[in-house]
Order: sequence, then structure tokens, then C-alpha cells
Amino acid sequence: MELLPLGPLAWTVVIAYLGSLIGVGYIARRARRENTLTDFYLGGRGIGFVVLFLTLFATTYSGNTFFAFTGSIYRQGFVFIYSLHFMLAIVVVYQFFAPALKRLADRRGYVTPVDYLQDRYDSRLLSVSCALVMCVALSNYLVAQLMAMGRAMEGLATVDPAVAFAFGVIVLALIMVIYGTLGGLRAVAWTDTIQGVLLLLGLAALLVMLFLQFGSLEQATRLIQARDAAAGTGLAAPPNAAQAREWLSYVLVVGFGAALYPHAIQRVYAARSMAVLNRSIAWMAFMPFVAIGFIFVAGTMGLAHVEGLSGPAADQVLGRMMQEVQLASLFGYWLVVLLICAVLAAMMSTADSALLSISSMVSKDIYGVIVRPDATEGQLTRVGKLCSWILLALLVGLAIALREQATLIQIIDRKFDLLVQMVPAFMLGMRWKGLRGGATAVGFLVGVALSLMLAFGDFPFVEGAKVAGFHPGLVALIPNLAIAVAGSTLLPRKVRARADSLERTNQ
Repeated sequence: MELLPLGPLAWTVVIAYLGSLIGVGYIARRARRENTLTDFYLGGRGIGFVVLFLTLFATTYSGNTFFAFTGSIYRQGFVFIYSLHFMLAIVVVYQFFAPALKRLADRRGYVTPVDYLQDRYDSRLLSVSCALVMCVALSNYLVAQLMAMGRAMEGLATVDPAVAFAFGVIVLALIMVIYGTLGGLRAVAWTDTIQGVLLLLGLAALLVMLFLQFGSLEQATRLIQARDAAAGTGLAAPPNAAQAREWLSYVLVVGFGAALYPHAIQRVYAARSMAVLNRSIAWMAFMPFVAIGFIFVAGTMGLAHVEGLSGPAADQVLGRMMQEVQLASLFGYWLVVLLICAVLAAMMSTADSALLSISSMVSKDIYGVIVRPDATEGQLTRVGKLCSWILLALLVGLAIALREQATLIQIIDRKFDLLVQMVPAFMLGMRWKGLRGGATAVGFLVGVALSLMLAFGDFPFVEGAKVAGFHPGLVALIPNLAIAVAGSTLLPRKVRARADSLERTNQ
């Protein structure tokens, strides 16, 4: 993120704002009602509409999203408008399964996503393997967020960029884990509320500043079209057949994958009531037009007016334009400073949501099942907090090592390949009571293995980590579904009693 280095007063504002997040964590700790997993990881199932809506918004649109997506527009051109469609797809998928899952969670006391799987299928293999894969996928997500934090700090300090990157990753991760450990989901949700409001207001003001600084969207579009006609870049052209397939692939993989984020599922559990959940999801349907609208306008402006970026460096295009706004006026400078605070907090809150979800699954679904089945909820909560610190230390090192290795979108893609393999277990199993745990587990493991082979293997039919334009995860989902369905149809009716019981509960 290329910005002007901040002066002493600006650094004071940023540090004070980030330090206040620890204060939010302390207040959230004081609001704790009991030392239980439900209270720490779900906020006591008492999250109201405003907080739930804004924390869902922050979970779906992290600060990282704005830099990764504007970078993708810079690399791909106008065809990246499909980002609007795949973000809308997330809301559609939520409507398909979230209300039914919420009813079950309230009645049967689910805390983690794995609780539903164990209750529905009674399969240790499926539950543990899904827990491990979700932890790996979220670790990938965390690395992307940590890298975005580091890149944000590179342009704010006058020291060597590599040093600034490492400093940003370490210090911001430390603040994040402190307030998350103090207050659990309450702290994360409350900080999401603060940064969500600031982010929306800041982005609206920044959009106005971009128009004042660079001119109209029409001018930017004509400039891109003229450059495209002269150089044949294809950035202003409509999608070809390959890009249309990739468009469809992203709609499916992001729509299903993001809806199955473990921390998103836990927010479904944490809603105060079904009415609160339904209202929040309804409002979320409007957010792609707001957030993606800003991203697409900003990316188009960057494509027209910023030159010379390629590969991972394209993720800096929004930062370059923010730098122009900084230089334009004193108001622009302080607008960017406040926006930096909101974006950094957004990255931290999103990353902390993932970290909190990982720690809940490691403590409850792995440690509490395999290592210490007799552990109390207080002990499991302490194990989860310790897990957060250890895992974050490892991922900080990984983020620093990957600084120059991959674009943010490339990192994000791999987690969706893994998450979509849970579609049969969660979504098909929610609607079809005959789905069997053993068959679903085998299909899931085959899908995970195949998606990783296609993503990282050297195959002549795989280009750009995609098969004919489709994500490896979607290709692998086909045999995954086939195995789950075929295996379940051979199942004797008598072993479907558990699914029948859940079906009656859901009704």
C-alpha cells in the first residue's frame, strides 16, 4: 500500500486508535456472564441486529478485500465486475441453509461448526477431518490478512519496506490476539461494529476525493478504452469464453465457500434470535452494491491513472491513489489517516474472527474429543486461548516469508477450494436426511485430496491453477458429491434414524 509516510501526529492518532481496540477487549471481558465456551466463542448467543449485521459485513468484506480486489481489477480489467455476482451469491447461499442451521443450533447447543456435523452424522472421521480442513483453510485466510497488514505498513514508515512489513505484521497481530483473547467474540463483534461504521463513512468520503482528484468515471473508462485499442491489452473488452467460465467458477466457489466460513457459521449461532438473523441477512443483500461498487470504481480509476504495476505489486494500486489524495490537501491527508485506522482494524477484526474460530475447533473438537474428553469448559477455553497465541506466532512467520511470493487473490483462492468440499455435509445433509456420515466422509477426503493435487500438481490440463477456467475445488466437488450420494443410497433405512431425529427437531 503506497502511501506517504505518516508524521508524528498521524502516528499518534493511529496508535491511539489501535490501542483503543485493546480497551474494547477489556470491556468485553468485563461483560462476560460466565466462563463457558458459549459465552466466549458465541457472545452468549446474544448478538443483536446492528452488531450482527456489521460483524457479518466485516467478516465478508475485510480491509484486505479492498486491496486484493482493486489489484485484481488492475490486472484483469472490466471483467472483474463478476466480483459483484459472487459476493451476492454468498447471501443467496446463506438463505439456503443458515435459518435451518440456526434453529438446530439453538435447540441442540452448538458452539462450533463441527458440533452440527457430529450431531447430524455421528461420524468421528467426518467431524475430525472437517475440523482439520477448516483450520487449514482459515490459517490460509489468516496469512492473507497478515500479509495485507504488512503491506499496509510498508508505505506508512520511512524504514526499509521489508522491515516495515515485518513490523506491521508482528505488532498488529499482537494487538489483535490480545483483545481477542480478552473478550472473545464480543470483542471481535464490537470492534467490527466500530470499524464497519468508520469504513463505510471513510470509503464514501474517499470516493468523492477520488472523483475530485482524478476526474469522472467516464473519463477513466475512455482512457482505458483508448489505451486498450492502441496496445490490445484486452482490459476494456467483454469477457471471452474462458473468462466467462472463470466468472461462473468464482460465483460458485465463493458463494458456497464464503458462506461456509467457520466464523460465519458461528455468527449464525450467535444471533440473538431468528428474526435478528433473517434481518441481518436481508440487509447483507445490499452490501455487494455498496462495497463492490466502491471497489470497482476505485479499481477503474487506478487502471486509468496508475501505471507500471504488475503481479503482486498491483495490490498497491488503491494505496497509490490514496497517496494522491494525501498530497492534494490537508483534509485529504487526514481522511486517509482515518481510513487507514479503519482498514487496519478491519483486517485485524477479520483475522481475529478466523483465529477465534480455529481456537474453538482445536480446543473443543480436537483437544476436547481426542486428548481430554473430561476437560471442563473453562479448561477448554484456556486451551483455545493458548492455541491462538501459538498458531498466530507460526502464521506471522509464514506471512513474512511469503511477502514477495504470491498475490492476495492467489492465496485466497486456495481456501475456497477446501471449504466447498463441505457442501455435501452441510447443505445436502441439511435437506436430505438419507445422507450417510461414512459416505460423506469418504467423499469429503477424496474431494480435498483431488483439489490439492489439481491446485499444486503439474498437469497439462491445468492452467493458472484452474481446469478449463474452473477452480480445482469445484472440479473435485463432483466426485465428492458422487461418492456421498452413491454411498448413502446403498445405506439400509434403519441407520437413518439419527437424521430422522434431527429432521423432526428442525421442523
